[in-house]
Amino acid sequence: MTFLQEWVGQFRTYNRNIKLAILANIFTQIGLGAFMVVYNFYIRALGLPQQVNGEIIALTSLATAIILVPAGIMSDRLGRKKVMAAGVVIGGVILASRSLVELESFLLGTGFATGIALAFFQVSIIPWLAENSGTKQRIHLFSLHSAVMMAANVIGNLLGGVMTDFFSFFMTDLFSIRYTLLFGSLFYFVSIIPIMKMKEKPKEKRNEQENPSIRRFMSKNKTGLKVVALFAVAQLIIGTGSGLVIPYLNLYFADRFQASTSMIGVIIALGQAATALAMFIGPLVVQRLGEVRAVVTLQLLSLPFLLLTAFSTSLWIAAIGFLFRQALMNAGNPIQSSLMMSKVNDSMKGLAHSVNQMVFNLGWAFMGPVSTGIVLKYGSYWGYAHVFSITAGIYLVGSLYFFFVFRSLK
Repeated sequence: MTFLQEWVGQFRTYNRNIKLAILANIFTQIGLGAFMVVYNFYIRALGLPQQVNGEIIALTSLATAIILVPAGIMSDRLGRKKVMAAGVVIGGVILASRSLVELESFLLGTGFATGIALAFFQVSIIPWLAENSGTKQRIHLFSLHSAVMMAANVIGNLLGGVMTDFFSFFMTDLFSIRYTLLFGSLFYFVSIIPIMKMKEKPKEKRNEQENPSIRRFMSKNKTGLKVVALFAVAQLIIGTGSGLVIPYLNLYFADRFQASTSMIGVIIALGQAATALAMFIGPLVVQRLGEVRAVVTLQLLSLPFLLLTAFSTSLWIAAIGFLFRQALMNAGNPIQSSLMMSKVNDSMKGLAHSVNQMVFNLGWAFMGPVSTGIVLKYGSYWGYAHVFSITAGIYLVGSLYFFFVFRSLK
């Protein structure tokens, strides 16, 4: 009861802007959850080769990586609300178009465009929450934000898998997947409603003397930029490992265990639900261990479960390993976000968050084709075993880096 009262009390302290942002995030994540859980199967249903999945994921991540820093600067200069609204409108249209087209070149192009559109919402939400909250609120707020995001993804994953199987009773596999994708696109677009209700103070106009050049900005913010760079290296390492595994989890369960889309949707949804629950425990771990040790401990505890998933021949054992890995590895993300936001001033929050997201997406962009190539070469068992094992090694390096670099950071 004390635990519950603490969270309820925290939520009551949040202003209307924060609550609207959380609601907008719920809509975007339900839409993306339903869309992404079946999109790989859409490529298969079109009769396109497996490599196309890897190419689309790589292009999406590359586009996000390219646009994130400019989007972060736009968010700092133009305002968070405008940038989020533009991203949601454009993103909804692009997701809908991806649900309808069949030409491979157009699928690749819209995959790239999706990465650009999603970046505008993604890069603004964390700075928006930081600017509308106090320092003492942030660890709880970022944990709640991430937990709600995961819970909404759970709903999207479940809806995506179940709707596709339900529609397949009345139509072909291709059209059952297509209707599910359109549903996800619509849900993503609905998030524009709470975004438009947000209230943002207009950005103050600056004259030329107050608007420094890049050289002057870098000279003035040396410490902040150093912190951003240190966090970026950590995110690049983790993103590289993540890019080998996470985009292909639905294919992993389908290829190795011949699981149905409903079963895959349920497993992935449960993984997100477990992550959401773990994120509520994050602040308690921080109170006992401190921010840096909490992140590292959670990440290291996830590695045995990742290896369990890698070598399992049982669907249920693999699913359990996936659930614990997902929960433990991601539970530290809001702690990292809170730590980073506390180390930079408001004028750099958008830039700091965008740089971290950029390098993480670069990891996905580079490793997507590598992962599909390994699986095609070694098959559904040893291919995924190699990929998951490599990821475990990369995660270990990333965790050790984070510990030794940030344990003494003031």
